[in-house]
Amino acid sequence: MTTATRFDRRMYAVMNNRAGVALYATPARRRAVVGAHVALTAVAVVAWNAAVFQAELTGVIVVLAVLLPWMVATGAINGATRGLLELRGRMLDERQLVERDRVRALAHRLTGWLLLAGTALLAVLTVSDMVDPGGLALPLMVAVFAAHRLMPLWVAGLRVTDEPADDDA
Repeated sequence: MTTATRFDRRMYAVMNNRAGVALYATPARRRAVVGAHVALTAVAVVAWNAAVFQAELTGVIVVLAVLLPWMVATGAINGATRGLLELRGRMLDERQLVERDRVRALAHRLTGWLLLAGTALLAVLTVSDMVDPGGLALPLMVAVFAAHRLMPLWVAGLRVTDEPADDDA
């Protein structure tokens, strides 16, 4: 068995720091944080696509503007999941390893459906001559790639259950 490194212990401490628990203490708050993270990601992807593919300086400014709230939301989701996706396997117990596998499997299925929907949209728009497929394919792939990378985090954030109440009575 591999022992935990100093990095592992530090990441465990960061992911289990309860300082921000108010952000994700209830299921409604966790859903709100995940929803905000999805929205911020969508804004950033659209802005990044505008900056790169249309040479829009405002796109860069928007990406920079949403970066800090996006990082806070990412931290809140990681805190709610106690680092389920960020910690190495040796730092997780058996229950957490099983949950991580479930989250990744569900995220993989959801991303597959998203790829199917994006492909169908691109096909319909191309066949109907509504858009040039070359102009839409790369930005669409950037968006799907972002969703693919973040879907496990979103799924984990939505699947987290409340911690049991303390029995100090």
